[in-house]
Amino acid sequence: MALRRISVALTLLCALLPVLAADTMTGVFDENIKSLQVRLSGDDFAPAIAVLGTDDRIVVSFDELSDDREFFRYSLVHCNANWQPSGLLDSEFLDGFNEGTIDNYEFSQATTAHYVHYSFTIPNEQVSPRISGNYLLKIYPEDDPDKTLIQVRFMLSEATAHTTVEAAAQTDIDYNKAHQQLSITVDTDGAQVDDPFNDLIVVAGQNGRLDNERMLRHPLRVQGRKAIYEHSTPLIFEAGNEYRRFETVSTNYPGMGVESIDFFDPYYNFTLYGDERRDDEPYVYDQTQNGRYFVREYNSDNSDTEADYVVVHFSLDYPNETGAMIFLDGDFTQRRFDDNARMFYNYATGRYERAMLLKQGAYNYQYLIVPPGAKRGYTNAIEGDKYQTINEYNVRVYHRRRGERYDRLIGSATCRTSI
Repeated sequence: MALRRISVALTLLCALLPVLAADTMTGVFDENIKSLQVRLSGDDFAPAIAVLGTDDRIVVSFDELSDDREFFRYSLVHCNANWQPSGLLDSEFLDGFNEGTIDNYEFSQATTAHYVHYSFTIPNEQVSPRISGNYLLKIYPEDDPDKTLIQVRFMLSEATAHTTVEAAAQTDIDYNKAHQQLSITVDTDGAQVDDPFNDLIVVAGQNGRLDNERMLRHPLRVQGRKAIYEHSTPLIFEAGNEYRRFETVSTNYPGMGVESIDFFDPYYNFTLYGDERRDDEPYVYDQTQNGRYFVREYNSDNSDTEADYVVVHFSLDYPNETGAMIFLDGDFTQRRFDDNARMFYNYATGRYERAMLLKQGAYNYQYLIVPPGAKRGYTNAIEGDKYQTINEYNVRVYHRRRGERYDRLIGSATCRTSI
């Protein structure tokens, strides 16, 4: 039944150009590394896009479960709009050498789990990108540069093309029902674009998800120097539902969404209230962070080093789906469909379950179902698609000038659904 209900979504998928590049997705490849975050300095709610030539900085932070400091290094790969390496030489996209050291670290304080917290910013004195576009940053041990432990995506923009985006529930396939549709305008007047109809690539995403990003090669029409994207199937997104939330900010009392707290050496265990499917339930507004999470310990002035690691137990009341897979979606899973984020059916309890070691804080999450053979997740079978949902949409605009070998990022914009 659940698979039949996503037939409309599968129809939409056929009209999309693939953006997802699994081998260049943000990810952690060492079980001792936790709490990876990539953000714009000074704005925890902004996408990881910095404006080239300004004081903007991308902040990368993570923890390693360890008693001792590790010596980490990192390097950059310049990528095109589809997140495949552009093939540029280091000297073509960097000033200086393509290797940096992570020297800023702190040891955890008064926690049951011992860890080291690392952070650094890009650009910096060691590594300074000189052109715009997509960047993949790879972190590795100092003594083993071929062993990638972490890779993260971030972007540098020229901000020369003024871009606006609007999202509404009145779509070309339904009206205030289960979808939302974007309208995008890109003003290329200051971006040296010769042919706005053929020379731009626009990528649109919803709530930071990577599996349902959309790529458009041509606008609907051009008015002067403005490229207008509207009334196009790739601009229609399933509306989804508000993200679910829980808080583990204290080990002394259950926070939001937490049913009980128990200590089993060496970790506190937080059991969340069992989740139910919401597809047939009426929409209920909730102010969420669209899949983000924030590290926080309620009694600490420095949660980066004083928040503890706890085991969080998720459970979902949903019938066993033969072939289909169910995943937890949110920034804390790096938006990847891997075993770390996958829910597994427990025949003894009749529920899907997952236990994850997470740092104390406030978390957003939702459940996505991935049908057999699909490369993306769907919300409607578990969460439901409610046209009133307040989603966050981000749009990026790329341009390859004549004779150049890479895609410039010339503009970006973010909006929230307007109902």
